[in-house]
Amino acid sequence: MATDIVIPNDLWDEDEQTVLTTWLVSDGASVEAEALIAEIMTAKVQYELYAPATGTLRIKEKVDAVVSKGAVIGTIE
Repeated sequence: MATDIVIPNDLWDEDEQTVLTTWLVSDGASVEAEALIAEIMTAKVQYELYAPATGTLRIKEKVDAVVSKGAVIGTIE
């Protein structure tokens, strides 16, 4: 069963979107739970995203995509 990689709802207070600035792991690569996999940027702060599970990364959103809180940007299979 796949585990979603979700833009957290609680990282910043403003009700705004964020930009997916970097995938640090390629699509189809194996990742370990809690490994750093991506970075996002709000208007003010850059955040790091970590793998929620161990498995194979499947990217759904490309770099520079504008995404909202709660958006699924990829999965770990």
